[in-house]
Amino acid sequence: MRSEFQLKQDIVEVGRRIYNQGFVASNDGNISVRIGDNAVLTTPHGVSKGFMTPEMICKVDLDGKMISGTWSPSSELLLHLDVYKNRSDVKAVVHAHPPTATGFAVAGIPLDGYTLPEIVISLGTIPLCDYATPSTGEVADSVRKYLERHDAFLLANHGALTVGTDVFNAYYKMESMELYAKISLTARQLGGEKQLSPAQVERLLEIRKKMGVSGRHPGLAGGDGSGEHTGFDEDTVAEIVRRVAAEVLVRRG
Repeated sequence: MRSEFQLKQDIVEVGRRIYNQGFVASNDGNISVRIGDNAVLTTPHGVSKGFMTPEMICKVDLDGKMISGTWSPSSELLLHLDVYKNRSDVKAVVHAHPPTATGFAVAGIPLDGYTLPEIVISLGTIPLCDYATPSTGEVADSVRKYLERHDAFLLANHGALTVGTDVFNAYYKMESMELYAKISLTARQLGGEKQLSPAQVERLLEIRKKMGVSGRHPGLAGGDGSGEHTGFDEDTVAEIVRRVAAEVLVRRG
C-alpha cells in the first residue's frame, strides 16, 4: 500500500503528464485520489498542474472540509466528491481538457461508436454529459446519470473526465480517450468510421471478461440508459433488433 506522501507524488506526476501532453493549459484541470473511507487528496486551486509539489496537495473529507494543507482545494472539488460518494470502487478522478476529445464535447458529439477494439474492451462508449456551469454542483449532476456504467465522460462545452482504481489508471483512460478522439476525427475526414458488428463487439466484450479489466463498462449499445446511440449504421441497428426479437421468441417458446 502506498503512503499518503507517495500518493501526493503520484498526483504531482500525473499533473505533470497532463500538462506536458497538452491536455491542460495554465491552471486548468484537477486530480484527486481517495484515501480511506472519508478522505480525499486533491490538487490545489489556481496552480499549473505541470508545476505542483507534494506540499501543495490538499486533504479534505467527503464533505469538502479541509483536513490538512495550506492551499485552497480545486474549484471542481464538488464533482470529485460526488463521484466518490456514488462509486465506492473509484479511487481516483482526473479532469482535463484534451484538445480533440474536448472538441467533440464542444461540437456536441459523443464518442459512442464501436470502431477500435482497444476502446471497446477498455472503455466502451463515451457519453456526452449535458452542459453544466463549471465549478458548481451542476457538473456533478450532469455526470451522475452516466456514472453507474461508464468510466470516461465528455463534458459538453467543457472538457473530459475519467475515473479509475488509482490515479495512473484514471490518467491512462484520459490518454486513451484523447487518442480515440483523434482517430475518430481522422476517420471522419476520410469519409467516416466503419463500425464493428454486434457479433464482433460481443467477442471483444468476452475478451474483456477473460482479461479481468477493472472498472465499469456500458456493454453493447444504449448502455447509458438513454435509449440513444448514434454510433451504429442502419444495418447494424436492424441486426440488433433481429437478434433481440429472436431471443424473445426463444424465451416465449
